Amino acid sequence: MKNDVTRRYRTHFILSIIIAAFITCILEGLLIFNMGRLFALLSGVPLTEASGSHSSASVFLYLLSGMGIFALAFYLLQRRSIGYISRLAEGISAIAAGNLETKIEVKGDDEFSEMAENINKMTVELRELLNIERESEQSKTDLITNIAHDLRTPLTSIIGYLELLSGKNRVQLSPEMQQKYLEIAYNKSRRLEQLIADLFSFTKLSYGKITMKVSYVDIVKLLSQLLEESYPSFVEKGLSYELRSNVPMLEIAADGNLLARLFENLIGNAIKYGADGKRVTVRINAEEENDVVEVKVINYGYVIPEKDLPLIFNKFYRVDQSRSTQTGGTGLGLAIAKDIAQMHGGSISVSSDLSGTVFSVRLKIHFDKNAENFVRA
Repeated sequence: MKNDVTRRYRTHFILSIIIAAFITCILEGLLIFNMGRLFALLSGVPLTEASGSHSSASVFLYLLSGMGIFALAFYLLQRRSIGYISRLAEGISAIAAGNLETKIEVKGDDEFSEMAENINKMTVELRELLNIERESEQSKTDLITNIAHDLRTPLTSIIGYLELLSGKNRVQLSPEMQQKYLEIAYNKSRRLEQLIADLFSFTKLSYGKITMKVSYVDIVKLLSQLLEESYPSFVEKGLSYELRSNVPMLEIAADGNLLARLFENLIGNAIKYGADGKRVTVRINAEEENDVVEVKVINYGYVIPEKDLPLIFNKFYRVDQSRSTQTGGTGLGLAIAKDIAQMHGGSISVSSDLSGTVFSVRLKIHFDKNAENFVRA
């Protein structure tokens, strides 16, 4: 492309020189011929003698006039290009000054119009990069704000209960109350620990610092084990669970630890927010003809408002009701689940209505060995 533009410009430039030289030769010839006739007429000398009697001053005058004619002809041929170059220079100066809304008019179909088009494309790309940078800065600000909020809230509670237990407020506590406050402080400390662990996990996943160790994992068995391990939490919330699968077993190529983290987050989320529905259902549907398995984690509790559904996988985003002290949560679990699904070349989605809140995960049965972060275990 660059060589083509250069070639076209050189051709146009050389052609202008040739045309200007041709015009100069014609006009100069006419000038010399007519000046000779005029000299012969005024001096009474025959035309043949007048043609050979030009002085050196006349020759210099002819040369000077020829240069002037060439310069004028060349300028007239290049006037449009010179004007366009001026507009290009003005546009580039405006862009360099920070005005990324500048747009140069594209006229004609030559090397300069192509240059203007490329400058306009560059300006659009610069605006997009600037917007991405601003969004990134805003995201960092939001991240710091949310981290500060989520760290401060349990930390303030811990400090308050420890002050009561230390006797600094000179409040006499019964052994039962001391034990209760110790349990609260302990639970808040564990919440801080979980938040920090989730934050590290999310950062590593988001910036590609985790290398996937892929092996064959029986997803039916994995989900069965995860549900069994969560049995105490189900009992605590008064929930029952059910696992349904259209296949007795299904081995898929995946990182077992990451996949367990994904479904632990979804099951934990269903337990926290599905207590009103009394049960949680996990469905496995293998579509072997499409090389895909779909896992649905369904709870029948609180319905997520439609306006919140597109934002549910954003980091630190939580529906207002989920900020209660009963459900807690770090606001990173679903963001981590989304990152893990995408690392496996899969997807995650959510729907919520009166028939239930459904988190659907679609994964490839056979993993792409050429994908990033792939390391066979």
